[in-house]
Amino acid sequence: MLDRRRRYLQLAFNGDEAMVRRILPGIPASDRIFIEAGTPYIKREGLAGIRLMRELWAGTIVADLKTTDGAVGEVEMVHSVGASAATVLGSAPPEVLERFIRRCRELNMLSMIDMLGVNDPLHVLRDLHVVPDVMVLHRGRDEEQTRGKVIEYRHVNRVLSKYNVFISAAGGVDLKEARSAIFNGAGIVVANLVRPGEAITGIRTDENVAELAQQFLATIA
Repeated sequence: MLDRRRRYLQLAFNGDEAMVRRILPGIPASDRIFIEAGTPYIKREGLAGIRLMRELWAGTIVADLKTTDGAVGEVEMVHSVGASAATVLGSAPPEVLERFIRRCRELNMLSMIDMLGVNDPLHVLRDLHVVPDVMVLHRGRDEEQTRGKVIEYRHVNRVLSKYNVFISAAGGVDLKEARSAIFNGAGIVVANLVRPGEAITGIRTDENVAELAQQFLATIA
């Protein structure tokens, strides 16, 4: 599902069903674009929200579960409604991470470990007997408001020297940050769809999202 010769854009929907119905049909079909059911979206719309995305999008759909326990059940739930990838928090116990990765592998889903709040991602991976498909370096939306908080690209080379994983960069990603992410070794950049008035960085939903998505793809190519 992932090609190391290519770079991918992940569009994160954190709003509601109405946002998905309005914007997603206009996104150009591309195997380089992943559609994310963001954590707030899943909490608001539930499994029906992911099912709606699958009705509107034939490509990769990421369920941003941020699983912390009950890994097998959560993976199976989102798989049943069309998700092709899911996230687990790197701060979860190793047993959770391993069950998550193994069940994703059995269901032909991408496993993504989100390192939000993790000081040493390499230490997390060293404790595992199986390796995820993707490691997400994540600056949280609350962290975006803190001056000096950055996406920790310093971990990229340390991880890639030991493990064959894809690196994803998330959190306050605009075109400039997307270029930086690719330069620093990321293969996936995650851009939030941001409604007017929201104090986070990403692609504004009152602009031409499809056109901006193409700009991102050209930037990270």
